[in-house]
Amino acid sequence: MWRPDIIDLSQFYSAPLGHLVRRHVRQSLAQLWPDVRGQKILGIGYATPFIRPFLEQADRVIAAMPANQGIQHWPREGPNRVFLGDELELPLPDQSMDRIIVVHALETTEAARPLLREIWRVMDSGGRALFIVPNRRGLWSRAEHTPFGHGHPYTTGQLSRLLRANMFLPEQTNMALHFPPLGWRPLLRANRLFERVGTRVWPGFAGLVMVEVSKQVFAVTPLREKRRRRIRSAPALAPATRTSTRDGDSDR
Repeated sequence: MWRPDIIDLSQFYSAPLGHLVRRHVRQSLAQLWPDVRGQKILGIGYATPFIRPFLEQADRVIAAMPANQGIQHWPREGPNRVFLGDELELPLPDQSMDRIIVVHALETTEAARPLLREIWRVMDSGGRALFIVPNRRGLWSRAEHTPFGHGHPYTTGQLSRLLRANMFLPEQTNMALHFPPLGWRPLLRANRLFERVGTRVWPGFAGLVMVEVSKQVFAVTPLREKRRRRIRSAPALAPATRTSTRDGDSDR
């Protein structure tokens, strides 16, 4: 499956249309996670345009970029916080991240389920993850001049079912980008009007589906307890008898 590379992504978010995408997704993030003080945040895919506001709030902010996408230094004004690696084998300890943002990743990966299991592994048991994907019903999934016009788009129901099947519990769902994916300046200036009207009139046709999830952790009965129950429920057996010979030797 073809994935936009780092040059395509960087150029898009440097253009006016990309600036608007960044603004609207950041607004949704600010409403969803208003306070991230003391938390560890991970971006997977190409999340750096959206996680910058967290740099001054969170305890740690890092970004993982897949090898077939490429990497760029981020942020420009400080030490690098981005690492290049296999998205199916993140070099992070178990349950090490409090917040995870997945964007430009799930819809273009060839191994969705292994990727989700890896995200589940590094996500803290009380953490949250946000998946941002192109909406199958929206115009953005058909706009190949944007990064959202490639890969496998999802409806809200499709994404929620996929996440539930991989041990995530959907908590909140949001839609974004009701304005058309066009760089025409009059349309760009009217983006806020499109967002207000689209939210009320055609919410299901927005460009992006955003689903926040928590981590499902199933209780496992300790093996010792299972053994105790089996022992208590086992029928009582008559004690074995021993036949002794005159000189005290056991049976032959």
